Amino acid sequence: MIVVNIKYFASIREAMGRAEETLQTSAATLAELRDQLIARGGVGGGALARGEAVRLAVNKIMADESASLLDGCEVAFFPPVTGG
Repeated sequence: MIVVNIKYFASIREAMGRAEETLQTSAATLAELRDQLIARGGVGGGALARGEAVRLAVNKIMADESASLLDGCEVAFFPPVTGG
């Protein structure tokens, strides 16, 4: 088990009902962590569901779902944004 610090942004933060949380997990990758959060269900799980556009970062570096998680790392979930 490892501990990860998770931050949620914009509409995902609203759906999760919190801006951040610390979670003990056995997830080894971002994909496994996302699946664990989806399995919680509810509005938060729906915001992270497969098919939903979600950007991911580990320790403030953009990453894909195959990225490894290490004890104490910071994970961020946020929707894609556009500017104009």
